[in-house]
Amino acid sequence: MRTETAPAAVADSSTAGAPVRFDTKIAVLLHEDLETWQRLNVTAFLVSGLGPTLPEVIGEPYADADDTAYLPMFRQPVLVFEGTSETLTAAHSRVLSRALPRAVFTRELFGTGNDRDNRAAVRAVGRDRLDLVGLAVYGPRNAVDKVLKGARMHP
Repeated sequence: MRTETAPAAVADSSTAGAPVRFDTKIAVLLHEDLETWQRLNVTAFLVSGLGPTLPEVIGEPYADADDTAYLPMFRQPVLVFEGTSETLTAAHSRVLSRALPRAVFTRELFGTGNDRDNRAAVRAVGRDRLDLVGLAVYGPRNAVDKVLKGARMHP
């Protein structure tokens, strides 16, 4: 049995059916020049690191009416933003200064074909010179909002 260590969602119990408002946020920031397939690929790669590292972001397993089991998913929405190179660089600097859990995807990763080469491509470049095309972050809602300052919601 798993116990949740993250703060619970904030909800008004007197209003049944009211939207649940989480005190944490999962967000992905993508470079505005990515093609559609790249946006989807980068988003999938970036969020894949959150569950194994931060089990509190994962909800309970699913089951349908026939009792067919399905894997658990994030317990809250993933918000997707976009921005320029400058926006990504600034967000990267802010996420590091706040020591929030994060994942990065650099432009070089489009030319690699496996996890080992992906890690080597990131390792080869200093943090201030990374050619970022994606950044995922998780943390308190207000802190994540500050990291994403200047980004806009993905259309």
